[in-house]
Amino acid sequence: MRKWLALFMVAMFTLVLAACGQSDKTGGASGGDAAAGDSPAATEKLTIEHKLGKADITKNPSRVVVFDFGILDSLDKLGVDVLGVPQANIPAYLSKFEDKKYENVGSLKEPDFEKINSIKPDLIIISGRQQDAYDELNKIAPTVFLGVDTSKYMESFKSNMNTLGQIFGKEAEVEKELATIDENIKTLNEKATATGKKALIILANEGKISAYGPGSRFGILHDVFGFEAVDPNIEVSTHGKDISNEYIVEMNPDYLFVVDRGAAVSTGEGESGAKAVVENELVNTTKAAKEGHIVYLNPDFWYLSGGGLTSVSEMVTEVDAAIK
Repeated sequence: MRKWLALFMVAMFTLVLAACGQSDKTGGASGGDAAAGDSPAATEKLTIEHKLGKADITKNPSRVVVFDFGILDSLDKLGVDVLGVPQANIPAYLSKFEDKKYENVGSLKEPDFEKINSIKPDLIIISGRQQDAYDELNKIAPTVFLGVDTSKYMESFKSNMNTLGQIFGKEAEVEKELATIDENIKTLNEKATATGKKALIILANEGKISAYGPGSRFGILHDVFGFEAVDPNIEVSTHGKDISNEYIVEMNPDYLFVVDRGAAVSTGEGESGAKAVVENELVNTTKAAKEGHIVYLNPDFWYLSGGGLTSVSEMVTEVDAAIK
């Protein structure tokens, strides 16, 4: 009897070992779930190098805070949702991001660090207006600078878009969008160059006017779109060159392009005062005024959200439509 009992115990022990071995091979219930969650696609790590440093992130982050409206418009175009945005002065075409389902993370120049920390983002994307806050933001979550370098606008714009494609697995979509923009710019450049006309682009702000030339924040008009600058010697600066009506008359541009800052940042309703500032007796003596070539550009695209897939495309469209 003892012999048969011993044999039975050995057989049972063997079965238990076999079952454990099979469980190890399949990973069991909890092991299988962990394996699925740790698939290469779900945990692919990226190191993104940028102007202010580098960021180690996981591909396809789901909790993203975006401070640059050009990047926001690009992510929207690519079908990538975000967690939080600065909700003050959001461009009209991005007004859906004013919805309460998006976290309000401060303003363009004053991030709400406490709020950002509380929502635990996986990634924060900034540009020039938040550059001084980089170190503090980077303590909260990996932070990537994707501002446009206006001295090489298209090169930096494309680099930013390719970075977004890499982070969010949208490489093919980005390539397609950039190809369309390139083709439209080529057509515009040929058209603008063929006119032989010279242009001046100005920013109107609270009754004051500043001019911008090649290499500036609005220099894409000359450097990329093909309009010759009426004054190629304007010093490149963030706020442009303060000018008077007499300067515009002296330069006598064939085309005068106007970016109305007041219209971009105003919280009130009604028309901005840029037209009253620009179209006066002196400026009305210029070739631009006489030929109907004073062009008011959409400040949402030019002032608030430059460097986006949508904004750059719309900038091309606006300038192309103005050439007569």
